[in-house]
Amino acid sequence: MQLKGKVWKFGNDIDTDAIIPARYMNTSEPEELAKHCMEDADPEFPSKVKAGDIIVAGKNFGCGSSREHAPIAIKASGVSCVIAESFARIFYRNSINIGLPIFECPEAAKNIKEGDEVEVDASTGTITNLSDSRTYQATPFPDFMKEIISAGGLMKYVEKKVKSNG
Repeated sequence: MQLKGKVWKFGNDIDTDAIIPARYMNTSEPEELAKHCMEDADPEFPSKVKAGDIIVAGKNFGCGSSREHAPIAIKASGVSCVIAESFARIFYRNSINIGLPIFECPEAAKNIKEGDEVEVDASTGTITNLSDSRTYQATPFPDFMKEIISAGGLMKYVEKKVKSNG
């Protein structure tokens, strides 16, 4: 799976409240959450993000609460993947569970700039910055995690498995 888009750059310790502010937690509708995604970190993000765009961030992306709403808001906003130096573990697991591809790659996260065009080969973890022709290597997901992401998340993966075995 090839992912390609414009980069939105964020710093270290972007917590789940910055991803989806708590004042919008009265819904779990993805489309509604997307309208407020990252607005406390960048008020223009929800109106300017386009389908396929990519978030690049520093260390500990997704720290804070364990709410699934954060990766849901990102995915529903149209973001194709997140590249960061590191992720909070619960955010990492929630992202896989809802089918949002995320890639840990400190070198890419440090060198890719806001507005760059980036392409990610999700099957190999290869990240190519099309703006400066530099290539980076993230650790690719194990096959079972690729299947979960490709299915659109853990629940859809399980549904597919049940149907194919039943």
